[in-house]
Amino acid sequence: MSETTAYTDYLTITTKTRYEIRDITEHVERVRAAANLWDGFVLVSTMHITSSIFVNDHESGLWRDILEWVEKLAPTGLDYAHHQTGEDNGDAHLKRMLLGHQVIVPVTNGALDLGPWERIHYGEFDGMRPKRVLLKAFGLRG
Repeated sequence: MSETTAYTDYLTITTKTRYEIRDITEHVERVRAAANLWDGFVLVSTMHITSSIFVNDHESGLWRDILEWVEKLAPTGLDYAHHQTGEDNGDAHLKRMLLGHQVIVPVTNGALDLGPWERIHYGEFDGMRPKRVLLKAFGLRG
């Protein structure tokens, strides 16, 4: 009978720009390996309200398209009600909602079970300071 496992780690990301997308698949794989996870899931969840986690292709043109798309839907510089609290990042909160704050990545036979072009990404919309991402592996140990 296989032994169950649960393993938690954190990734801290500080971007150089306010808006940025990063591929974090290698960090998710590092946590899967550290947990010796054979069959189960890795939860990847951003712990900040102006960043996102999503799965898509690692392609610079697509990343540019994503950033332009969220900017059209939640433009910078509008007079958001949130700004009445003294903040200036109302758009970042809305952009995060468009792409989501977490994903659950399946693990099968000791490997992240992603499609041929799928990668796990961190999206930042109010960057240039440290933000944490929770990585939690759970399931059956190899």
